[in-house]
Amino acid sequence: MAAKKIMVSGVQPTHKLTLGNYLGAIKNWVKLQNEYECYFFSVDLHAITSRQDPKELGENTLFALATYLAAGIDLEHATIFVQSHVRQHAELAWVLNCFCYMGELGRMTQFKDKSSRVGETIPVGLFTYPALMASDILLYQTELVPVGADQKQHLELTRDIAIRMNNLYGPLFKVPEPYIPKVGARIMDLQSPENKMSKSVSTEMGAVFLSDSAKEIEKKFKRAVTDSGTEISYSDEKAGIKNLIDIQSAITGKTAEEIVASYQGKLYGHLKVDTANIVIQELKPLQERTQQFLSDKGELQRILRLGADKAAAKAEATLKNVYRAIGFVPY
Repeated sequence: MAAKKIMVSGVQPTHKLTLGNYLGAIKNWVKLQNEYECYFFSVDLHAITSRQDPKELGENTLFALATYLAAGIDLEHATIFVQSHVRQHAELAWVLNCFCYMGELGRMTQFKDKSSRVGETIPVGLFTYPALMASDILLYQTELVPVGADQKQHLELTRDIAIRMNNLYGPLFKVPEPYIPKVGARIMDLQSPENKMSKSVSTEMGAVFLSDSAKEIEKKFKRAVTDSGTEISYSDEKAGIKNLIDIQSAITGKTAEEIVASYQGKLYGHLKVDTANIVIQELKPLQERTQQFLSDKGELQRILRLGADKAAAKAEATLKNVYRAIGFVPY
């Protein structure tokens, strides 16, 4: 029997995990864990590229991991852990920093966007963020990485670094490929449907958070921006309507065509209310299970220690091979 391909993914730790995080990433992980050897983690090292409240960072890290478990990540099939618990992420990131170039990092669209909002006090970590992301991926000899369109550039850089170092030192890394789900890969802002739903960019009304109450979810969908038309159709010209259909499709498994057909003769208001109810019903059991995991911090910590130990064993093999190849004295 052929070994399963390795897949790696992570989400930043926050109480503000969005519906986009869930439908675009976490929900897909549950399906993928049976097909691949999966490593899923909470990326707290990435989180500190912006200033964090220490107490909130710890709480949010546990919230994110409890959400993974609540969504259906099975420890028999996947490994979950906290990024900072596996020291090899930071150690390999430093090496990769020395094998990527200022020009490459300066061209990263996310750096340009985020640094333009920060002003003059741009953290160096924001600039070198892609090297840490490359470390996250390459440590595990990853073959597939679930990515949204906004992360494809970072993955391309990861591939470039892997190929560069393989050419210099022999086969150190597998060169990863992107895995982009056909449905739910990119959930858009309810108020600005041309932009991705994001905890850091969206307004409170533009993003649905996994911790939102049913009343809050209903209110946000009723106020979702659509257009001045009346016909419910699936097209880029109707970005707001398309987004609502994509959300329904990601949850129900129905195609966009099937959803559009069910709204013949109906108004935008029907689509908004129905989408809100579908989301509420999807998130209710997830919210309840998340709180159950958070209520037993001891058990959650035990799960994370086991995950970190398993991840570190895999990561250490790669790191030692890299250290040997570049000439570091063995220890």
